[in-house]
Amino acid sequence: MKRIVLFLAGVAAGIVMVVAAAGWIGWPVSLPAARQEITGESPPKADHKHEASGHIELSEDQLREAGVTFAPVKGGMLKRHFLAPGSLIPDADHIGRVSVRVLATVTELRKRIGDNVEKGEIVAAIESREVADAKSEYLAARLTNDLQQTLYARQRTLVESRTVSENEFLRTRLTANDAQIKLDGARQKLFALGLSESEIADLPNQPQESLRTQFLRAPISGRVSERRVDLGGLIGREGQESELFVIVNLDDVWVDLAVSPEDIGAVREGVKVKIRAIGTDDEASADVIFVSPLLDRETRNARVIATMPNRDHRWKPGTFVTAEVPIAGTPSTVIVSKKSIQTIKGTPTVFVREADGFEARSVRTGREDDDDVEIVAGLAAGETIAVENTFTLKAELEKDEAEHNHD
Repeated sequence: MKRIVLFLAGVAAGIVMVVAAAGWIGWPVSLPAARQEITGESPPKADHKHEASGHIELSEDQLREAGVTFAPVKGGMLKRHFLAPGSLIPDADHIGRVSVRVLATVTELRKRIGDNVEKGEIVAAIESREVADAKSEYLAARLTNDLQQTLYARQRTLVESRTVSENEFLRTRLTANDAQIKLDGARQKLFALGLSESEIADLPNQPQESLRTQFLRAPISGRVSERRVDLGGLIGREGQESELFVIVNLDDVWVDLAVSPEDIGAVREGVKVKIRAIGTDDEASADVIFVSPLLDRETRNARVIATMPNRDHRWKPGTFVTAEVPIAGTPSTVIVSKKSIQTIKGTPTVFVREADGFEARSVRTGREDDDDVEIVAGLAAGETIAVENTFTLKAELEKDEAEHNHD
C-alpha cells in the first residue's frame, strides 16, 4: 500500500512540473512552418527583388531602335571657362587710309562708299603746285645728271690719252657725282609724295600740263568704308582734311574684350576662345593675341584682343559679343558626358554595360562644365557606359521596379 501511495505522488508531481513548464514557454507551441505561414515572410524572394532593381536587360534590336550608344569611360580635362563681354572692331593691320601730304585740290574721285578696291588701284586724283614743283625739280635734275655723266665719260677717255689734265678730270667727276646726288634727292621727294617707280620713270613722256596732277592709289585691298572729301575740296592745309578714303579689309576682325581683374590672371595669349554674337546663334573661334598689362582707370577692366577669321564677312564690326574664355585646371581620372547621367531616386546614376544587359550604378559627381562632369566615386576608367538616349534605360528600370513592387 505504501508503494502505491508513493507512485501516485510521483505521477502528480510530474504533471505539475509539465504544466508549469508549458506556462513558462507559452502554449500552444508554434511550429516554424506555421510561423512562416502566418507572417508571410519570404527572405529569398525579397533578395531577388533587390537584385532585379539595378539590372536591365534589353536586346540589341531594342537598343538599336532606342538609339542607345556606348562609350568607354576616360579621363581628361574639364572645359571650364568664364564669360567676358566685348565687341567686334576692324583688324588694325587691315585698315588703309588714302591721304595726301601736300596742299591740293580734289579733281577726281573714282570710288564711292561700299566699293571694293584692289591694292594699288587708282581711287582719286588731285592737283597741287607742290607736286608740280617736285616733278619739275626731278626732270631738271635728270637732264643735268645726264649731261654731267656724258661729260664725265668723255673726260675719262681724254685723261687716259693725256689730252686734259688730271685736275680738270677730277672737277668733272665731282660735278657728275653732285648731279647724281641731286637726282637721287629729287626722286626720293617724289616717292615721299606717293608716286610709284613707274610713274616717276614715265614723267619725261608726260605733257607739261599734267605735272600738277597726282593719282592716289589704294594701300590695301578691301572695301571703302568712309569718304571724307568732296570733289573740288581743298585738302592738306593745316586744319583741313588730309584723308580722302578709309579702306577696310574684313577678312579678319578683332574681338575687343573687357576682362575683370579677378579673371585676367587666367587669360593667356595664344589660347582659343569661343565667340557668340548677342541675340543670335552665330558663334566662331578666335585666338587671343594681346592681354593688356594695365587696367582701365574708369572700368577697372583689362583689355584683351582676339583675332578671328571672317572670310565670308558675316561678322560686322560693332557687333556686341560674349566670349567663353577657358580656364586651366587639373586633370580628372573619370569624366563622362552629362547625357549619360540620369537622376534616379535623387541620386546621379549611370548605366554600365554588362554581358547580359546594364547595371544601374549610383555615382558621386564632382566638378563639371557645359558638356561633361567629373565622377569621383562609383565608376572606373575603362568601363563602358551608355551615353546617348539613357532616358530609355531609366524608363525601363522604373518599369521593372513597378512590376516587382506590384507582385
